[in-house]
Amino acid sequence: MAEPFKNLFSKRLIAGMAEHLSRAWPAFDEAGFVSAAGRRLRTLELKQRSAQITDALVTYLPDDFERAVAILLKSLAPEDGFEMKSAKVNRLGIDGWAIMPIAEFVGQHGQEHFDLSLATLRELTKRFSSEFGIRYFLLEDPPRTLETLEAWTSDPSEHVRRLVSEGTRPRLPWGMRLPAFIEDPTPVLPLLETLRDDESEYVRRSVANNLNDIAKDHPDLVAKLAARWLRSASRDRERLIRHACRSLIKQGHQKTLQSLGYRAPKIRLQRLKVLTPQVALGEALQFDVALTSTSKRAQPLIIDYAIHHQKANGSTTPKVFKWKTITLEPGDTHEAARRHDIRKVTTRAYYPGKHQLELMINGVSLGRRGFQLEV
Repeated sequence: MAEPFKNLFSKRLIAGMAEHLSRAWPAFDEAGFVSAAGRRLRTLELKQRSAQITDALVTYLPDDFERAVAILLKSLAPEDGFEMKSAKVNRLGIDGWAIMPIAEFVGQHGQEHFDLSLATLRELTKRFSSEFGIRYFLLEDPPRTLETLEAWTSDPSEHVRRLVSEGTRPRLPWGMRLPAFIEDPTPVLPLLETLRDDESEYVRRSVANNLNDIAKDHPDLVAKLAARWLRSASRDRERLIRHACRSLIKQGHQKTLQSLGYRAPKIRLQRLKVLTPQVALGEALQFDVALTSTSKRAQPLIIDYAIHHQKANGSTTPKVFKWKTITLEPGDTHEAARRHDIRKVTTRAYYPGKHQLELMINGVSLGRRGFQLEV
């Protein structure tokens, strides 16, 4: 079994942080910090562990923010040779996941030291990411922070450039939401426009994730942007756009599908058959399909399917699953079979009874078939 994600913040990591902080500032209370930061660690989840480490930094670093930041910067690993996203302690200094609570410290306590705080977050993000810390400044002073981020779009470091797009995501997982950008994302769009053809895939993927966030509240805006960005687009940009529109594609958002070249399908459903009409939890639903093109030209098709899960009150709710993308020539028939495992997951409760399978082509439903789930 994989180790719990929360264990990225371990007593070993905390002790390593303390060692490097003590090296940077000999007066640092290493034992006190380790005790406070590691208190009841097993009972805490990942973000709670990070917050507890941040609180320990507040307690054991100087009250003077400028002095505290100087110590933190001195304790960092060099830019070259560090292990990005590592949970291990780097013998050369602090980096990897240990940066997360430090960025929170800067975000929470550096508001009156804007330039110093932003410069510190720039250094921190080169050693992990400051995407959580930068959000405090976007909430407090959006224009000034956006101005700094605009300058960072041409930074030599891909990690700094990625911070521009990742830090401004309106619905960043684990991060504070940015209500102003959820309401109106237009201030962020020029930054994404600048970074859309960045040489780094790491940056481009972050741009796509930002647009996927925006699409949750402004689907038509992202569909329109996708159509414009696809003009004379490189293959890298095409991949970015497809990843940015992934949620809209699954939802069958027609304007997005049209922007990507997918029209209403001209298809005759020859067969949609459930091969396992009764499925026990832990087993697999099996089904097959046969589709015949009625179009006079080749059709690009996105083939998805939805499982309509029964809820406790007897109603059903659908979840769309990706299947395949094909091009179907005029008059041709495409046959395919699928096995869909139905197993326990932490994000869903299963209830016995009639469920439904729905076939989706380019976001359009072509039919449903029922099956019984036994729990």
